[in-house]
This record gives sequence, C-alpha cells and structure tokens, in this order.
Amino acid sequence: MARHCGAMATRIQARLSTVCSSRWLQDWHLSLGLSGARLTHAGAAERLQREYDAVVIGAGFKFSRASYLLSLLRPQIYAELELQRHGLRVLPRDPYSFTPLLEDRSPPRSLLLGHNMAQNQQQIAQFSQKDAQAYPEYEAFMGGMVSALDPLLDSPPLDTAALGKGSLLQKLRNLRALWPLLQAAGNQQPALVQQCSSHTTSPPPGLTLGQQLPRYYEVLTAPISKILDQWFESEPLKATLATDAVIGAMTSPYTPGSGYVLLHHVMGELEGRRGAWGYVAGGMGALSQAIAHAATARGAHIFAEKAVCHVLLGRDGRAQGVALQDGTEVRSKLVLSNASPQITFLELIPQKQLPKDFVQRIRQVDTRSPVTKINVAVDQLPSFLAAPNARDGQPLPHHQCSIHLNCENTHLLHQAFTEATHGHPSNRPMIELCIPSALDPGLAPQGCHVVSLFTQYTPSVLADGQSWDEQARNAYADRVFNCIEDYAPGFKASVIGRDILTPPDLERIFGLPGGNIFHGGMSLDQLYFARPAPSYSGYRSPIPGLYLCGSGAHPGGGVMGAAGRNAAQVALKDFRSL
Repeated sequence: MARHCGAMATRIQARLSTVCSSRWLQDWHLSLGLSGARLTHAGAAERLQREYDAVVIGAGFKFSRASYLLSLLRPQIYAELELQRHGLRVLPRDPYSFTPLLEDRSPPRSLLLGHNMAQNQQQIAQFSQKDAQAYPEYEAFMGGMVSALDPLLDSPPLDTAALGKGSLLQKLRNLRALWPLLQAAGNQQPALVQQCSSHTTSPPPGLTLGQQLPRYYEVLTAPISKILDQWFESEPLKATLATDAVIGAMTSPYTPGSGYVLLHHVMGELEGRRGAWGYVAGGMGALSQAIAHAATARGAHIFAEKAVCHVLLGRDGRAQGVALQDGTEVRSKLVLSNASPQITFLELIPQKQLPKDFVQRIRQVDTRSPVTKINVAVDQLPSFLAAPNARDGQPLPHHQCSIHLNCENTHLLHQAFTEATHGHPSNRPMIELCIPSALDPGLAPQGCHVVSLFTQYTPSVLADGQSWDEQARNAYADRVFNCIEDYAPGFKASVIGRDILTPPDLERIFGLPGGNIFHGGMSLDQLYFARPAPSYSGYRSPIPGLYLCGSGAHPGGGVMGAAGRNAAQVALKDFRSL
C-alpha cells in the first residue's frame, strides 16, 4: 500500500493546489460569517456564504485546505438551519490534545488530555502532583468565565449612543440592548467538574461574575503566562494550554491580553459538550454543503464563482446591490459583506463615500499574521517516540488529537514569536499537527493519511526585503518537517505531497488581510465596541443598507457564525422598516 500511495506522488504535486469554489452570490440568505471569502453578497434580509470546500489532491486525498476543525459554530445555527438533517456529521475527538516531549529518557514522556478528568489528572501527575490536583479547579474557573461571556456572542455590541436617542418609549426599548451585558454580569459560575467522570454538570447556583470580576479582568488583560503560572508549575502543561492563547495571533504567551484568545477558542461546544472540538466528516467543505442545502431549501439562489467588483450606490449614498466583474448588476435593498473590512470598505466602496476617520480606522486595523498552513499527504501514520505505532499500523487514540510539537515550555513559544517579530520564520516553530483521516478514513486511500500542520510563527513580511518565494516557502516547510522528524522519526520519508500556504498565500487565495485568519487581531483594542471600528460595531456601516457580517465584525474569527447570524437579525430588522 505504501508503494501504491507513493506512485501518486508525481500527480499530487500538480494537483495539490486545486481548490473548490469559495465565492457565492445569492439573493436571500443567512450568513454564518465564515472568514476568508473575497466576496460581498447582495441579499434581502439574511445571507449565506460558503468559505471554501475541501481540496482534493492526488487520487483520493481530500484536504480542508485552510480551516480544519469545528467547535465554535453557534448551537443556535445547528438548530435553526437543521444542519444535521442537511448532511452535516461531526466526528468528536476524545482525547483531544497530545503533547510529546523531546527528552533524554526512553521512552520520552507525553501529555494526553481528554474529557475524562481522572485520566487527565493521571497524565498531569507525571509532571506535577500539585498541578494534577489544581487542574479541575482551573477548568471550572475557565468554564465559568466562558459561561459568563457566552451571551455577548449572540447579540450586537451595546450601542451606547442609541441609549439616549428618541422618545422616552424608544429609550426604554433601547435599554433592552443592555440585557446581554447584564446576563454576563450575573451569570452563575463556576461549573463543577466531576473528577472521576468524563462529564461535567451544569453551572450550579453560586458566585456571580460580579464577585469574580477582578480575577476575570486579570485573565482578559494579563499575559496568559502570568495566569497559568498562578495555577500550575509544570511547563508541558502550561505550554499546551498556552497554545490556545496564541493560535492564529501574532502574540506571545507573555503578551498582555493573550488570555482572551484562549477564551475565544474554548467557547465552543460539540453535541452539548463545552470546549469539545471535532472533524467534519468529509472535510470542512461538508459544512459548507450542509449550509447550502439549508439555504436552498428556504429559497436561496446561490451562484458560484460570481466575483463582486464593487457595491452599487444610489444618489442618496445607499447600497442598492452589487456589480460583478462580468458587468452584471444585481439589485437589492440590502447588501451584506462577509469579506474582510479591508476588502469591503477599501476595495468595494469608493473612498469618497466614507468618513475619513472611518477609513483611517480600517487601514489601522492590526492584521499581522503568524500562520503558515501546510497540508501533507503521507503513506503511513506518524510514529512518535513517546507513543510508537501499533504493529498493525492502525490509528491510536493520540492520532485523533491536536498534536502539539515544540511545546515543552512557554519560553520556546515566546522565542519563536520573538524571531518572527524581527522578520525571521521561527527556528523551532509552534506546530499543531492534526490527522483527520485517523477518524475519517475516507479522506485518504487505504493505508495513507492526510496531515494538517498549523504552524507559527512566520511573519507576513520577511526581513531584509526578502520575499516568500518558492525557495523561502520550501526552506520553512523543510524546517517544520525536520522538527516533526525529531518527534516522529520516519515522517519525512512518508511524505508524498505537500501544500504550503504562507501569510501572503492566505491573503491572495482566501482574501485574509495580511493572512490573518480572524480578519484582524483579537486584541482587546479590536474587540466588541471597536470591531471593526468604534461606533460601527453593530454590523451597520457608514453606507446605509451595507452590513459587515464576517470575522472582522463582533465577536471575531473562527468558523463560528455568530457575526453572520447577528448581522442577519440586524439587517432583517432594518428591512422590515423599509
């Protein structure tokens, strides 16, 4: 079988970059705000956009070329669109995190985490008995904070200017916008964690966020390294947890505010389990297909590969539809854009139609990206020194995890970040290695596998005027593969094809500004009231009838759908008043 897979290598390189359509246009839709598509859509009240499908490479290899895991998609969207009925199937992972170490012992140790708290404590006890005992309380504390912030995800940010406008009745109605903030301030926490069970209970009556506000404020504003140091002493555990605080962000564990990025990545759930992540059966494109089926069942018209040239504006400055690159004009009362704020307002709208201070704000959004994504076809499973493969070559529990490499300690992550800030790709990059075919064997031919490498830190702009040419791209990929080889000897020999996406590639292919997977950094100065700009955080824009509904809007990036759902509700409200 290895020879069979190897024979495909010559065909794979030629077909590796083939990507399915990511640009949709429709006249009635509900948007999920999936990041990255370089397209603005015309719609009546609601909107749907697919980001991109799985890439098919070689003979039978299927890759989710950019996004590759699902958890953050809001549960309301599952229910409202009946995505399971329309074919969506998610494969939850348990265990979900595996951190092998490089150390002078045989075999090296590793840290395996899943949904069974007792087993987690046994794993952590290898490094620190104290940390093993503290871990349930840490999980409960973070779970309480996530529960408290959860209501803020499903509604527009508070419009403080509107609170004082209109008649007394209107002012009272505007006060309803305070409800999500009041919910957050009064949510119950912490969620208890059953130490000897794989399940957690619902948050019981107890302390409120208000009583815990100083501790929660510290999590949001301090470096995540400071927070983790307060809870734990073992470096492998702290570095593993810190990856969620820096993933996709040009930040270090020592950067103030990195705690919120961690919270953002643990806010999701799968099948009712908070913080769980899984693979979409068939690749992430299957999620797009399920959304498309749900939309067309409700009367949506979807047109693939219809790139938008600009937004049509009336004499009154109101959005009236979109013009396509082929000259077609699509007229509508509302336009919703899932493209980035930079594309929406700096490319699709004449600058003279926008306030100068607004344009300046959009230009100043921090879009630095540390991410290079590498998709790999291999003819055998990676065999880690810390957890060698079984003789039959079948996947073991750790193969379904997010496998964290170069994560022995948080200082390694900070060092990798520091190198990138000087324009140099990290010598020991942080690597999140996933093997979706371990749970979804249909993604690869029998005996072969697909490997997703989410790596950082790589700067968008290299030092000394160097460009991300083929030589630079391959040199970095070789460096990543050498690191993996240290943990899993034989990995390089198993590779039969690879697809390298540096920050400029992510911008060019998916419309991600600077290659930033969130359409802009998730720092505190670019969230809630200030996303994408102050006074325009409620999805409406300076152009009447034009709405921003992608990752550049509140609450931010990821395959979440909250921005799209919230924007659709705002647009629907406005549509009814036309």
